[in-house]
Amino acid sequence: MRLRAAASGFVVALLSVQGGEAMRLTAAASGFVVFLLSVPVIQGQYGWGVTYSSTEICAVKGSTVDMSCTYTYPSWTYGGDTRVKETIWFTKLSGNQPLDMKADSDYQNRVEYSCSEKSCSLRIRDLRESDSAEYKFRFITNQPDGRYTGSPGVTLRVTDPDLQVQVSRSSYSGWRDLKCHSSCRLPDRSSYIWYRNGQKIPSQTSSTYSNFFNYADSISCAVEGHEDFPSPPVCVDGQTCNRVIYTDRSICAFKGSSVDISCTYSSYDTVRSKFWFSPERSHQWQSPSQPEDLSDSQFAGRVQVLEGWRGRSTLRITDLTESDSAEYKFMFITNQPGGRYTGSPGVTLRVTDLQVQVSRSLYYGWRDLKCHSSCRLPDRSSYIWYRNGQKIPSQTSSTYSVDFNYADSYSCAVEGHEDFPSPPVCVDGQTCNRVIYTDRSICASKGSSVDISCTYSSDEIIKSKFWFSPERSHQWQSPSQPEDLSVDSQFAGRVQVLESERRRPTLRIRDLTESDSARYHFTFNTTGSFEWRSSLPGTTLTVTALQVQVTRITVHQSDTEAELKCHSSCSPAARLSYVWFKNRQKVTGVETSSFKGRVYPGDIISCALKGHENYGSPPVYAPKFPRVTHSAEIVEGNSVTLTCSSDANPAANYTWYKENQTLIQGPGGTYVFYSLSSKDNGIYHCKSENIYGWLNSTPVNMNVQYGPRLPSLSVSPSAEMMEGASVNLTCSSDANPAANYTWYKENEDSPKASGQIFTITDIRAEHSGNYYCEAQNRRGRHNSTLQLIVVSRSMKSVAAGSMTAILLVIICLFAFFLIRQKRSMKQKAEGPDNNAQPNVGPVYDNCSATAQRNPSEEQDDLNYATVSFSKNQEDPLYSNVGLANPKRQQHEEEEEEEDEDGVEYTFVNFKSSSSSPELRCQEVSVEDSSALYSTVTKTPRV
Repeated sequence: MRLRAAASGFVVALLSVQGGEAMRLTAAASGFVVFLLSVPVIQGQYGWGVTYSSTEICAVKGSTVDMSCTYTYPSWTYGGDTRVKETIWFTKLSGNQPLDMKADSDYQNRVEYSCSEKSCSLRIRDLRESDSAEYKFRFITNQPDGRYTGSPGVTLRVTDPDLQVQVSRSSYSGWRDLKCHSSCRLPDRSSYIWYRNGQKIPSQTSSTYSNFFNYADSISCAVEGHEDFPSPPVCVDGQTCNRVIYTDRSICAFKGSSVDISCTYSSYDTVRSKFWFSPERSHQWQSPSQPEDLSDSQFAGRVQVLEGWRGRSTLRITDLTESDSAEYKFMFITNQPGGRYTGSPGVTLRVTDLQVQVSRSLYYGWRDLKCHSSCRLPDRSSYIWYRNGQKIPSQTSSTYSVDFNYADSYSCAVEGHEDFPSPPVCVDGQTCNRVIYTDRSICASKGSSVDISCTYSSDEIIKSKFWFSPERSHQWQSPSQPEDLSVDSQFAGRVQVLESERRRPTLRIRDLTESDSARYHFTFNTTGSFEWRSSLPGTTLTVTALQVQVTRITVHQSDTEAELKCHSSCSPAARLSYVWFKNRQKVTGVETSSFKGRVYPGDIISCALKGHENYGSPPVYAPKFPRVTHSAEIVEGNSVTLTCSSDANPAANYTWYKENQTLIQGPGGTYVFYSLSSKDNGIYHCKSENIYGWLNSTPVNMNVQYGPRLPSLSVSPSAEMMEGASVNLTCSSDANPAANYTWYKENEDSPKASGQIFTITDIRAEHSGNYYCEAQNRRGRHNSTLQLIVVSRSMKSVAAGSMTAILLVIICLFAFFLIRQKRSMKQKAEGPDNNAQPNVGPVYDNCSATAQRNPSEEQDDLNYATVSFSKNQEDPLYSNVGLANPKRQQHEEEEEEEDEDGVEYTFVNFKSSSSSPELRCQEVSVEDSSALYSTVTKTPRV
């Protein structure tokens, strides 16, 4: 495999900005280019051809890549000797013709050709993702149609370094098999570096690694020689482990700007402390092996650490200088022995400044200008140009050619970052009209003094000069004519202009207030009618108040042992003395920025600069009694936010509870119900807490109101009532507030009653029908329906008699079949009776309610049973059962008397409340399968 390493190195473009003040720029390192396919590919015929050394290349963004090929052509044709006139590389077409990459603006100043004999190479520097494409080589000869393009060409894929650690379980318990993997094929015999919890593992150079790991371990890897581009750390077991992941690997920012350097971190154990540090500052550490917090170093006043949600920490550095260029790392320490973790490598910061480069033009009296940065600026950036401090319209390119005047100065800025222009330069010599500010931004404490300086120059005699503030333009007599700050009434007695060095004026402002925060400019006029006008930014002053910060604290049962620091987000101009106050009383013997002592609940601590006691810091104290409020009615379905607020310094953290069950914690102090329901009912309270103490709020009763649910209806004593009875209809529904109830009868407009219970006394048949109850409160209404049936007493008696008769018939039939079965079984046991008379027809059972025989109904073959029902209001319904054919019965009875077993009878007696004859069913012997018929008649009694 033929490989070529890029000569110019490994370059990566990254960005981390605060307020747009830093830009995504590049940082150079060693080269990292991978050729995926090593098989040479030849295209061509009849002696014409192109052979690429590799047809697929994977390269890292920001690096340099080399492509090479050899080509052939016939040395002689009918047109004579063949000579190569032109060779190009291309990836685009212009019209129908290949576009030479040297003429392609997307590759301007980034490509280089190298050709010798019949081989050519292409080098592309500072690779971008947009460079991913197919590249082809083309050569043109002196022969007619003597041109050839090698196709297919070389496919280039530009990507970020994308190493990944792949974790799999080993055959050994507790062990893991690891592999360092890349989507780009890495060079053969590459050496690897492994990191465990951010610390390099010695003597591990293979792409695979097996070992026993702890559940909290994180692992990452890198290719040797490219340690600045490791894989992200991964947990070897689960998703939670000790690791630090940086958002950016390198950042380039402008001098004077601010930058945010961020990371995310996680720990399986409890984090005891955390901080940012710079390995380049190890010579200043008390112990070389113990990194020290950046906030305690020369960065004091320019460094701020912001803690975000879910383990995100951001280091913010303001007013950047070139000396801030360094590597920055984050470290956290857990409660376990040796529990110190940091990401490796950290984030590399480079601080640079725009510069205007001046060169002579091809045209006499002209100059070619270029806005240059050592950090690569974003593609297609727009630029702003200034002549003598005034903005030049319609100039957006990074280059600019001018017909200059010897006294002119020029500067440039990137659009969107106008606060950080290049220093103005003279286009001819070292003397021209210009102003250069010493500081682009200054931060000072409230009540202190500040010096704002600049240098200026001119070939002409200075007629006047002064400082002014554009923010005060509303007080100028003419908006286009700046006015001297020293005569501004707001600064009377507080402003002084010094010029101890020639052409270096200094504006001094004393007893600073927050309203002094503004931009300050210097201008001058010459006898030649030249005036320096300031479209260019001057010096920005920010005035902030002192703050008391907690650097160390130990909480005891009755008090707190604290170490406090009087801090300003601005670095003080000089070493100052401080004054501390406890409960508004001056603490004697303490004049440093630190205070150590015991703090009790209710104590108030503050600090101030000595001599400026009227500009003290806000006091720090434990939270005051928290107050709970909400934004809306407590109604089902509503979105309601409970807000807990408490006066505290430092600001309080809040915890919400529902009946002592923790719901949520955080600095926001709000708890949101997105859609209230009855299950949210309960008692809520919040706890306000900072390092000095805590307090609970008064309980809040969340009584969620809602409309009635579907009512439940009941009837007492039953749903089927007798005439003359009394009935209670009851309606109940879950509702908040409690529901009111109204009763209606179907098809009637007016309500029947109100209240939960509706009572009907002396109920009658006309009370039958559908009733519905409506439950309502001010949140809604709901109703349910029931059916009420009223039965008269006479109908009740008829129904009872009918049921008795039916039951009687069923019992008689059952008794008949039981006796018949018993006789049949007896006959089979005794044998056939030779003297028995043959059966002459069916025999029928005759049951009569009056027990009277009707001779006219006697027949030889058919006997009928008659059942008569009588209705008498005095007596309940009763029945008499008897035989309808007495002769046949007598004959059969006589035959039965001759039997040694005697006659068998079955009697069924029914008794009613009044006297009635017994109802008897006599057993009838049936010798064959003759049919049995019954006639049931209902004879009303007159």
